[in-house]
Amino acid sequence: MTDQPIISDVRPATAGDYVQLLKPRIMLLVVFTAFVGLVAAESVSGIAMHPFMAAMATLAVALGSGAAGAINMWYDSDIDAQMTRTATRPIPSGAVPREEALSLGLILSAASVMLMWLASNWLAAALLAFSIVYYGVIYTMWLKRATPQNIVIGGGAGAFPPVIGWAAVTGTVPQDAWILFAIIFMWTPPHFWALSLLAHKEYEKVSVPMLPVTHGAAVTRRQIMVYTLVLFATTMLPLVTGLGGVIYGATAGLLGLGFIALSGRLLMTRAGEADATPTENKLAAGTFAFSIFYLFAIYAALLVEHLFGLSIPVSELLA
Repeated sequence: MTDQPIISDVRPATAGDYVQLLKPRIMLLVVFTAFVGLVAAESVSGIAMHPFMAAMATLAVALGSGAAGAINMWYDSDIDAQMTRTATRPIPSGAVPREEALSLGLILSAASVMLMWLASNWLAAALLAFSIVYYGVIYTMWLKRATPQNIVIGGGAGAFPPVIGWAAVTGTVPQDAWILFAIIFMWTPPHFWALSLLAHKEYEKVSVPMLPVTHGAAVTRRQIMVYTLVLFATTMLPLVTGLGGVIYGATAGLLGLGFIALSGRLLMTRAGEADATPTENKLAAGTFAFSIFYLFAIYAALLVEHLFGLSIPVSELLA
């Protein structure tokens, strides 16, 4: 990493620039999955967290996510300045100094962990702290530029929120919490690799060893297919443990088959290759977009079941 990124035309910073440092789109997914973990934990354990404390715990997760995003943007500002899709971010555009981004990330890290501890318990606070370190240090500073398995291993950072939400309620992390972790962990590779098929030249330019750069688009498409199949199997685990009911099962089953179908179609194309057609690359973009909807939808199904008491075990239908 260079000490100073290439700066484009300097412009004045706005409040939106500081919000952008926190990666709000990622934050939305993080907060949502953490909230689902919290609600599911209350439903399964019978422990009711005070609404205000639950709100504070959720806010702590949001702040922690933003902290990790700011640290990521601070460290990656050198390569962000060289990639077209990231060159307008607050640091490479010259709007926000690098040291301010780092300071914001560190302050929010401390504030989020402290808030989580005050609102819930030490375990949830420790898990939140670890997830910030995982994304900001283990993934950003080490894995991302070191191995094509960066997304696979680094996916753990984004998979912690529902575990944190569960721990905030019960002070424990039982099997069901780790199932919620596993779903996001297995979802991350096919989700991100679909995007990297389109952005591989950008990553190659800055020497980031994403899978399409190191192993080619064909291998990446095969890996998307493999992980989508493993993901489908993983999403069936809540039906086995009773965490998910009929609504969840129908949602995860139908959308999972849809994801498999899209990955299968993508496998048969040349998406990400030099001779790929616009239609083939559009399919990769569509797979990426669908993956986001897919994760939101299956977690939303769990939320509906546990929030409104609508969870009907699949075993009752088969009895």
